[in-house]
Amino acid sequence: MEHWLFISHFLSLGNKILHSIVTSPLISSGTGKFTPIQRSVIVDFIRSLNSKRRCILRRSSLPVASWWKTTEKYKGGSSTLVVGKQLLLENYPLGKSLKNPHLRALSTKLNGGLRSITVVLTAKDVTVERFCMSRCGTHGSSSSKPRRAANGAAYVWVGNSETLCPGYCAWPFHQPIYGPQTPPLVAPNGDVGVDGMIINLATLLANTVTNPFNNGYYQGPATAPLEAVSACPGIFGSGSYPGYAGRVLVDKTTGSSYNARGLAGRKYLLPAMWDPQSLTCKTLV
Repeated sequence: MEHWLFISHFLSLGNKILHSIVTSPLISSGTGKFTPIQRSVIVDFIRSLNSKRRCILRRSSLPVASWWKTTEKYKGGSSTLVVGKQLLLENYPLGKSLKNPHLRALSTKLNGGLRSITVVLTAKDVTVERFCMSRCGTHGSSSSKPRRAANGAAYVWVGNSETLCPGYCAWPFHQPIYGPQTPPLVAPNGDVGVDGMIINLATLLANTVTNPFNNGYYQGPATAPLEAVSACPGIFGSGSYPGYAGRVLVDKTTGSSYNARGLAGRKYLLPAMWDPQSLTCKTLV
């Protein structure tokens, strides 16, 4: 069985920043499909972003929700995510080699309306335009006309880079393609491809919520914006520098590296996010 994972449905507030979000995952794959465990790692992450459980929200526990709370500092208020429908598409409905129009088409499969976000996740045997060359994912509008982007629904796409470019899209869980060849960190969920996807999904969710249609918060040209997380590349802990992710926590049993805890005992490594109040790239550790 080949599958796609979709995540959709983000309600929005205003046209500058997205608010109250519902997500619905869709997974696609072929020779290396998304397993139930891989899907649960992704869904548990999204659920953890707004978890209200006391055991998760204790400051000492480094909850994923604390990382997400930084988005509240962007004018517009907090954004709440709720997992919605999950759609599995089989037999490569648009083929194994996708371009941007295909991503927009897939994002309409679970139509949450204009006040929504759809997230499309592609498996490790699916190639996407400019994947591994200049991007590991992207966000945009379901509208094909740039001037009418805000009239469409927002979408996010992230690809699994395990076999195609783990050194580019799953660093620091794989040695980088270029630069200092420091030993890679051990992935917290034991899956270089999916743990790398979590980093990129976290990045793009924060970027989308704060700058859904290039009319929100960003720096530089709208065609290549530095956004909430993309403004802080390669930073996962204090003391980071190019080629070094920074000081993070290490699981004594597995040796895996992480900086955040989520639901179901999950551990994740999340990127730094720009804090508009302190004017710094904020990390949990």
